[in-house]
Amino acid sequence: MAVDEAGRVRLVGAVPLLHPEQQIVEEMLAGWRNQQLCRNLQFATIDQRTRYVHRFIDHTGEFPWNWTPVHVEEYFGDLRSVKHLSHATLRGQQAALRAFTSYVANPDYGWDRVCERQFGTHPAQVFFEWNTAAHVQDNEGRPRRRPYSKQELQTLFDHADDEVARVASSGRKGWQQAYRDATMLKVAYSYGLRFNELRHLQTVDFATNPHARQFGAFGVCKVRYGKARRGSPHKPRSVLTVFSWTPGVIQDWVANGRGEPGTLDLFPSERGGLVGEPTLIRRLRRYIVDLGFPDGLDLHSLRRSYATHLIEDGWDPTFVQDQMGHEYASTTGIYEFVSSDFRNATLRAALQRTTQAALEGEPG
Repeated sequence: MAVDEAGRVRLVGAVPLLHPEQQIVEEMLAGWRNQQLCRNLQFATIDQRTRYVHRFIDHTGEFPWNWTPVHVEEYFGDLRSVKHLSHATLRGQQAALRAFTSYVANPDYGWDRVCERQFGTHPAQVFFEWNTAAHVQDNEGRPRRRPYSKQELQTLFDHADDEVARVASSGRKGWQQAYRDATMLKVAYSYGLRFNELRHLQTVDFATNPHARQFGAFGVCKVRYGKARRGSPHKPRSVLTVFSWTPGVIQDWVANGRGEPGTLDLFPSERGGLVGEPTLIRRLRRYIVDLGFPDGLDLHSLRRSYATHLIEDGWDPTFVQDQMGHEYASTTGIYEFVSSDFRNATLRAALQRTTQAALEGEPG
């Protein structure tokens, strides 16, 4: 038995398998991997999907050719009621497992013949519309997630700076890491960046904006690792600097914190690689607890805050959309949580314009 580059299985001779169940599952996954590579999916996506298949097998105690809709309902009922998975996470797992069963159940790939010969049965699709979650709206985020207010942001950034000073004055190691993380939080907000976009920034990713020379060499941030669409490479974009304090933050970090690490990476880890997301999340969570902030704030809230604050400050929504790297305005709208003060001010301005127009239209 062998699997080709397209994921098709070929029966080779009649050599008996020592552990046929485990070996055939591994060959199925190898073939599925080849099929997904042909679709240009990212390696991380393929590996995550493979883990989902293994988890489903471990939970059900059954191999793919014995799966039934009952196994689907029991497994995902447990994930919702016991492990409390979010809607988006649950739907993502179901989509991955549906894709796997579509692959092994498709006669073009030959797994039906292999399983019939080995086990007297064959794989079938067991994930249907009536037993899986549907994607019915753009925003599946948890309702309690929200942006920081401007006051919360200022308090957070001040606290992060104080932590750098505290660690440095104690004479202990770690001040450079604290300084790096404080700068990362500020840069993430300054450009509305996702974490993966932030961690891949290099010193050569900044340039002068000829239309805003007051920002010097940091007028434009070139994001090279923008969120990729399925089967596509990372989507690059250029984000214009909008806050007057941003260049100073980056300049100070490069001059006094980053040192000379022998790499172009703007935020190298202490071991010379890229900073992992858990590292920054742990520090941010500690700061949030220290400051007594309410629930609903996380690392991605910095990106939510960027969109919200620009809209509140009167920036054009299309400009904000381009800065965020969104193809559709409706996607940017998910990130906008304008304050009541902003909405009331907008309402008053609209009513005032309407009243003024009515008065000007009255006969003299």
